[in-house]
Amino acid sequence: MPIPEDVTGFELDGDVRQELKSLPKTLADDVARNLVMVARLLDGEPEEAYQYSRVALRLASRVPAVREAAGFASYMTQRYSEALTEFRAARRMTGRADLWPVMADCERGLGRPERALAMAGEPEVKQLDKAGQVEMRLVAAGARSDMEQFEAAVVTLQSPELASSAVHAWTARLRYAYAEALIAAGRGDEARDWFAKAAEADTDGSTNASERLAEIDGVEFTDALDPELVEDDAEQADAPAKKRSGDVADDRVIFEDEESVEEFYDEDDLEIDEDFDGVVPERAQDAEAASAKAQAAEAAEAKDADAKS
Repeated sequence: MPIPEDVTGFELDGDVRQELKSLPKTLADDVARNLVMVARLLDGEPEEAYQYSRVALRLASRVPAVREAAGFASYMTQRYSEALTEFRAARRMTGRADLWPVMADCERGLGRPERALAMAGEPEVKQLDKAGQVEMRLVAAGARSDMEQFEAAVVTLQSPELASSAVHAWTARLRYAYAEALIAAGRGDEARDWFAKAAEADTDGSTNASERLAEIDGVEFTDALDPELVEDDAEQADAPAKKRSGDVADDRVIFEDEESVEEFYDEDDLEIDEDFDGVVPERAQDAEAASAKAQAAEAAEAKDADAKS
């Protein structure tokens, strides 16, 4: 697979590069560059990361770091059987127990939650650091949920780490898992507080606690960059202004000549009063009075004219 020219292999941690020194230099460089690509793509493009991991595995299957990288690439693409094989191999080579939680989670992925729970009780768990023990607790709670033992999952997550106000890299995920377990156990009223606590601790966006909290509170977010919403806004901007509540309706039609009037109206639409004199009915009395006054004025003028003559 092609590798960008800017990838040198020196981006790897010193411990991994030390492991690669057991290989010929040219081969070590090729493996290192493939491992860099695995690390770069693992979160965003796990399928591509998997392909690079297979190249590294083909070149150097006896290097623990290669087996571990191949295991995580398989895990992220839900190839749990392959992942478990690689993790077991890496553990045999190093004797380390830090892969124990993810190995247990592979058992869950394979539909064997009972094995994951059994692993949670093995001596290897005591060899884990605090972060590893929290991960093991999360896996065990997940296995309980897989078996529909929801209250047991809640109890599994109750620990000094959960109760602590200190924030660590795993704090948000632990609180979020506890909130989810509460919901599954039918204790949604308690879950809201824990989603809020998870959101408070989640500074790097490792969970969607804020969205879950908003969902519980009935708040709906819209994505301003959603193409469909942007298109709708553009259509509304181009459309003629619509009548709003409180606006005065103006449905008048102006005709330039009589032909336009005749074309617009059918005979049945409008009856024309042939005797209509242009006077509005409610003003008829005023019109008659004005007419009488005008006639009286004309008569007076005529009388004055006769008298002068």
